[in-house]
Amino acid sequence: MLDGRVSGIYAITPDLVDTANLAILIQQALVGGVSLVQYRNKIASNALKLEQATLLSYLCHKFNTPLIINDDIDLAIKVGADGVHLGVEDVAVSEARNKLGPEKIIGASCYNQVRYAIEAESQGANYVAFGAFFTSTTKPDAVITSIDLLCQAKQYLQIPIVAIGGINSGNIEELVHKGADAIAISSSLFKSSNMKIEARKIACIFKKTKLSINN
Repeated sequence: MLDGRVSGIYAITPDLVDTANLAILIQQALVGGVSLVQYRNKIASNALKLEQATLLSYLCHKFNTPLIINDDIDLAIKVGADGVHLGVEDVAVSEARNKLGPEKIIGASCYNQVRYAIEAESQGANYVAFGAFFTSTTKPDAVITSIDLLCQAKQYLQIPIVAIGGINSGNIEELVHKGADAIAISSSLFKSSNMKIEARKIACIFKKTKLSINN
């Protein structure tokens, strides 16, 4: 069953140590219309992660936008986040579900493997993510995934599919047409000259594409 909370533009934070700057950027993204935010910081200390995630939790809830924590169930619980996103080497989805309860959002990275997605769904995931679909500056060594995988995955899954990896305003439409329910974006959003305008532009493209499919 499609989870209505997982749809639209899904902003993933870059590795920033300046908490004030991160807060400004996220607020701009929220004003611009992103639908979900994932806090991901691979270089921060545990203390900095707690500081940043606490602030982002406040901001996201102010805008009624789900905050997802990357890879850290305990941090998600501490800051009252709306869920977690797990990689294939992290704890199992079923274990995360047991710790977080039935209402929290759990996402799983499935790379280019539909079988991972089927397993994640069976364990209680709310969404799965495939990619990278294009060359990504965030993960330059990621294996490039065929866009046709989205069509294939749709035949087996009932939960939302998130597309990730090198996505920008110029390549969103084909991903949505192939079956992506949400689009995860990091670099093209956070490195834009005006985050609010870029978020609004990308969100508008997503909505227009969805409308054209449904009509």
